[in-house]
Amino acid sequence: MWTSARRLPLVAGDRDLLEGLVGGGNTAQKVALRARIVLGAAEGSCNNRLAKQLGVTRATILLWRRRYAQAGITGLLREAPRPGRRKRIGAGQVEAIVNATLQTTPRDATHWSTRTLGRAQGVSEATVRRIWRAHGLQPHRTETFKLSRHPDFVRKLRDVVGLYLNPPDKALVLSVDEKGQIQALDRTPPLLPLRPGIPARQTHHYLRHGTTRLFAALNVLEGTVIGSCLPRQRHIEFLAFLQQIERTTPRRRDIHIILDNYGTHTHPNVRAWFAAHPRYHLHFTPTGASWLNLVERGFADITRKRIRRATFHGVRDLNRAISEYVRENNRNPRPFTWTATATSIMKKIKHRKEALDAQH
Repeated sequence: MWTSARRLPLVAGDRDLLEGLVGGGNTAQKVALRARIVLGAAEGSCNNRLAKQLGVTRATILLWRRRYAQAGITGLLREAPRPGRRKRIGAGQVEAIVNATLQTTPRDATHWSTRTLGRAQGVSEATVRRIWRAHGLQPHRTETFKLSRHPDFVRKLRDVVGLYLNPPDKALVLSVDEKGQIQALDRTPPLLPLRPGIPARQTHHYLRHGTTRLFAALNVLEGTVIGSCLPRQRHIEFLAFLQQIERTTPRRRDIHIILDNYGTHTHPNVRAWFAAHPRYHLHFTPTGASWLNLVERGFADITRKRIRRATFHGVRDLNRAISEYVRENNRNPRPFTWTATATSIMKKIKHRKEALDAQH
């Protein structure tokens, strides 16, 4: 026989709070039910009668009586932690999967997939995926990098990054480079347009009508571009492009130009031109570090947005498309924001060198 339940004692002031939970319009229904259980138990109602009144089991009544006695109103507002399902994969097997991912490869591939590693380790594909996600492992991804061997790498790095993060007052900072060998490709069959559930399609067959070279100067602060498409990529064309920069920029402003070490940029005639125009200040990126030149980011955008998927019937169409892109960009320019400091870049390079040294 069950013994009749004792009256549940309430902490001073809790009755008003419990009644507020019962009558509150924003109270969750499960919390309001728990508050009714505690109020009924505080009035001395027996557990069986209270369970019938509230439409719950006697075990539920006992649970929330005990929970209030242990944790007060706070115990009614949140769920108690539950143990969950017992882990089937032990720490030793997790370590084995991680080590296999980092230190081994399958016989027929360069890297593991979740399915191949799952079969090799005797676990499910979902288990491998969870372990990889927990440890930040992505064997299917690779990144490329190149370490510059330039003797003045650090000095030039700080010089160029300093222009991005702290540009000089009353001066223009132009990132200048050429994108050569832009092909005017004419797809032989017409492009198949986009359809619901079907992407746009184009054939692998094409006609190559020639190439063009884009000379570009990116205004680092504003995001505007001075561009010109020329047939060849010699110092003569580069001098013509410098004359275009001279015509389109304010005459009283100093101009800081970021260049790479391509031969057209260091030709004697080009050096003579810069000597005759003292308002130009040159900043060269280190050898093997063209990623420091922000105009390369602009070249990537124009390739992705306007060139890669387009069809051109000749070089003239290609030049027209590039000119239209530059003109539209200058109507609503969006500058690229450089955020990495020279110190943070040097730390990443140091880590990569240490990783390479450890492999050797």
